[in-house]
Amino acid sequence: MALASGETGRGATLRAYWSQVHPVFMTPPLAAGLFGAILADSVAVSLAALHLVAIFAAVYTAHLKDGYVDFHVRGEDDAHPLTERGCRLGLALSTAAFALCTLLLWLLVDWVAAALTAPTWVIAYHHAPQLDTNPITATTGYPLGIALSLLGGFYVQAGTIAPVALGFALVFLVLLSGIKVIDDAQDYDYDRSIDKRTVAVALGPRRAHAVAYGLMVTALLVVVGFAAARVFPPTTVLAALAFAVVAALARRAGPEIATMLLVRGSYVFLAVLVFAVWFEPLAALS
Repeated sequence: MALASGETGRGATLRAYWSQVHPVFMTPPLAAGLFGAILADSVAVSLAALHLVAIFAAVYTAHLKDGYVDFHVRGEDDAHPLTERGCRLGLALSTAAFALCTLLLWLLVDWVAAALTAPTWVIAYHHAPQLDTNPITATTGYPLGIALSLLGGFYVQAGTIAPVALGFALVFLVLLSGIKVIDDAQDYDYDRSIDKRTVAVALGPRRAHAVAYGLMVTALLVVVGFAAARVFPPTTVLAALAFAVVAALARRAGPEIATMLLVRGSYVFLAVLVFAVWFEPLAALS
């Protein structure tokens, strides 16, 4: 039985599975895991790579399961590159890869490293059709996975959870939850027609917009507060300022353009944070 829809052959099958790699939404969890590793005093490359493979497998599972549910279960999408059998096989393989990586983290680090990593797959696998129907879990699932990726990346290197790692995980959870509310608002009409309760559907677009930017402002204020308390390096304030500029531009745009700006703004935010943590150029002046 064919694994790819409408085509046969090894090349068609590989292309179908590769189509489930979505760089825009896969990059942040991987980058967060790497950022967590950078926050530690030293980086063991092999352990960092093992953790990142686990996170990739979890996110791949999420995209594959989401497409499977939307097309083969709910019938919402017009097409899908994989057959039902192809989706099930892909889920089995990605889950097996994740389980192997998590087991190795347990053996090479300890059970806490595995415990911080395992929930990312749980969130990924159950995003559809369980978590994406509730306003809270639909909004926080992806950001929570990124926060756990950051914490796991740090713990794998440091063997402990420090306040700086917890602080950054909190910031990403709140900031990205705000972005997710804007992202979900793009599908307001459709989600409302199928009774899918995102924040926009539950509160209405105007209130959802206010909630989203309230969350983002809160996250930026947390960055400034932690920088003032010297939990974060002082230069992390620059990341908050950079994202604030992007958010100000996005606030005047529609949901589609706003999402594009905010997602890319989050990349800038992370890049400046990496610079601040890695180099701490103002440390000598403090």
